[in-house]
Amino acid sequence: MSGPEAPPAPRGRVGYLGPAGTFSEEALLASAEDGAVEPIPLASIYETVMALRRGELDWAIVPIENSLEGSINATLDLLADEASDVRIVGEAILRVRHALIAAEPTTPGEITTVLSHPQVPGQCTRFLRSELAQARILPAASTAEAVRTVVAQGGRATAALGTELAAEIYGATVVRRGVEDSEDNQTRFVWLATAERAAAEPPLRSRGTGQWRCSIVFWGAGAAHPGWLVRCLGEFAARDINLTRIESRPRRTRIGSYMFFAELAARDDDPAVGEALAGLAGLCEQVRVLGSYRTAPALPGAAS
Repeated sequence: MSGPEAPPAPRGRVGYLGPAGTFSEEALLASAEDGAVEPIPLASIYETVMALRRGELDWAIVPIENSLEGSINATLDLLADEASDVRIVGEAILRVRHALIAAEPTTPGEITTVLSHPQVPGQCTRFLRSELAQARILPAASTAEAVRTVVAQGGRATAALGTELAAEIYGATVVRRGVEDSEDNQTRFVWLATAERAAAEPPLRSRGTGQWRCSIVFWGAGAAHPGWLVRCLGEFAARDINLTRIESRPRRTRIGSYMFFAELAARDDDPAVGEALAGLAGLCEQVRVLGSYRTAPALPGAAS
């Protein structure tokens, strides 16, 4: 006789920008192992990260970069400042398809108001200019919240830019599919954990298969001197470490004060990376590793 079956492993609680039907939920479900997580919807990126910091979640997943609109500033600012105790531990890439959604059948010419997450209209500029030039664009906390609001309001004059999944969940009508500017529209999401849990890999389908990436942020008073940024980046060039991304963000202290986000094609425990970071620290007021993690596999058919 066989012994009693072992109880199922507890599912990890993973927070995401909700409600149900957002791209964040799609990215979570597409990147996590089947049955390994319990999705927890939160009201904003900020609330998602704060819930993780309070210990209410095991992991969180948030957007960090879109191929059309660039970085998600809310995520970068949180990682650099208020959530400096949070680490990036994995990533996921989602091909993004936007739909024009209304409470009932309508046409673009009848629509006077469009709701969506603030990041989305910039990904659908051509459609909005050509077919909805008369409509005002208003922000919503998420694409799914926009769809939910449109359904609650009813009528034919208000629509949302959101996911077909949200339209199905909330009983809305898809007026037009594929309204994004590019068929290769992609958003990169990052999995987050507190520093105490950063060593434990999240339950990703692609666990252990991608190349290593190290994300950092740095700033310093030396930024006001000619050549300072070149010297900073030279610490990596001198050691043949490839920087795949760099950008600046205001530090929100005074005009002209910036922090710099960079991504290295390496892991943080590489001796060369350690030497480069030590050299960088000698030039900067602050150098922080935001995370060292494996990259997500490229999407099938994605442009290189």
